[in-house]
Amino acid sequence: MSSVSLSYLQIGIAQVSTMGSFMEQRALFLWNNDHIENLIIQNCKVILPIIIPALEKNTRNHWKQAVHSLTLNVRKIFHDLDPELFNECLLKFQEDESKEDETEAKQEKNMETIGRLAEKKDSSSKDTLETRKSIGYGSSG
Repeated sequence: MSSVSLSYLQIGIAQVSTMGSFMEQRALFLWNNDHIENLIIQNCKVILPIIIPALEKNTRNHWKQAVHSLTLNVRKIFHDLDPELFNECLLKFQEDESKEDETEAKQEKNMETIGRLAEKKDSSSKDTLETRKSIGYGSSG
């Protein structure tokens, strides 16, 4: 693959995963170009693992119908090209996504624990201060 062709593909991949729907739509149209399709066919094993996350996220969450439809078309191109590789990449994406969800849940739980400990410490500090004031410590004069 030439460096120019590779650059175009990298730009196309990057744009599919951005949140600007105009750029996503334009990048997805690019995948329907005959020259790009030939590059995809030649480099499917390299491109597919990179593009699957963006395609799957667009398929599930994109608000614009045109982008959603184009994403499904590009997804189908890759699936038809190499169904086994497509399914492997999809499975890896789902596993990675599951790991991310687990990590987020652990982080959320840790933050809740830290919050509870901070509240306890704050409450304990107030109790200690009140006790010191009541027995005459910590007061000036």
